[in-house]
Amino acid sequence: MQLLEKSLSFTQMVEFQIEPQQQSALVAALSSQSERLAQGHGGFINASVQVSDDGRRVLSYLQWRSREDGEAAFKCFEHGEEDFWTLIRAHQATAVTFGSFQVLRSIERSHDNALHCRLN
Repeated sequence: MQLLEKSLSFTQMVEFQIEPQQQSALVAALSSQSERLAQGHGGFINASVQVSDDGRRVLSYLQWRSREDGEAAFKCFEHGEEDFWTLIRAHQATAVTFGSFQVLRSIERSHDNALHCRLN
């Protein structure tokens, strides 16, 4: 399916399934990796690392200005010092799910507490 609208941004998400005792170390590693990607690549908008209530899933969320920015950063993650496969093995992930999405609509709260819908 082709996008008929211009994208507002590009999002990469990676979900790890782990044992709860691996959660803290994986969160720390993903946070450090996100910082390095943000500092070393243009187009970074934001990142977050989220965990499920049961501690068995960790979600890494990275948002970029464009698909090209995100893909360039992810290539460094794949081939960097702490590559993706090393991260998976080190934290004993039993499953990893990758996803990428174009952002076409976004609702944000402004400094005056009003909601604004960004459309293209």
